[in-house]
Order: sequence, then structure tokens, then C-alpha cells
Amino acid sequence: MADRDVLARTWLDQARADLAAAEDSAATGHHEWACFQAQQAGEKALKALLYARGRTSIVTHSLRRLVREGAEADASLAALDDDARWLDQHYIPTRYPNGLDAETTPAAYYEAKDSERCLRSARSILERVSASLGS
Repeated sequence: MADRDVLARTWLDQARADLAAAEDSAATGHHEWACFQAQQAGEKALKALLYARGRTSIVTHSLRRLVREGAEADASLAALDDDARWLDQHYIPTRYPNGLDAETTPAAYYEAKDSERCLRSARSILERVSASLGS
């Protein structure tokens, strides 16, 4: 049991650190990185929840799938579906020059409004997961 709790805590701690990094990136105009880091924060928070519930191996990066799996144990997590779907869209295109438009880099493509929405979605996920875990 303690190992499961430690694993969940470390994933949630890293999710919080990723969210802080996303906020820093957004504040300095690196909106593509803010979106990716927000996606990572949401993914790690949801994985923390699943580890806390006894999962031992999680291989997906889809937040929507993680939300569905988490909702099997906690139906209130289903409310995160829109946030998860939004963040899923920023896993690859934020990092690769050919992820969106071959002539426009992610650094030039992403704007403040994108990172603001990603940050809101990540915060929503972290808040709900933290409440579900009681931490």
C-alpha cells in the first residue's frame, strides 16, 4: 500500500511541477511549451490517480482515455472530458515543426490564448485529482 501511495504522490508532485513550468513558459511567451507542459501536468495527475487506485502499468498518453479509466472508480472525473480532449490535441503539434504547418514552427503558431486555455484545463484536472486523492 505504501509503495502505491508513494508512486501516486511522486506523479502528482511532478504534475504540479509541470504546471508551474507551464505557467513560467506562458509568462515568457513560450506558448507552445506552455501547452505541452500543461498537457504533461494533466497526464501525470491522472496517472497519479490511477496509480493510487492500484494500477501498476499505464502506457497511454491520452488524457481522455485516462479520464475514462479514472471515472470507472470516481464518476465525478467524467466532468474532465472536455479538458482532457483539449489537452490531448497539444501532445505532438507543440513540439514538432511539421506537427501543424510545414512552414510555421510551433513557436510561431501558438499564442497566449492557447496557453491560457491549456493552463485552465490543466488546473481543472489537477484540482479534481487532488480533491479525489485528498491531497
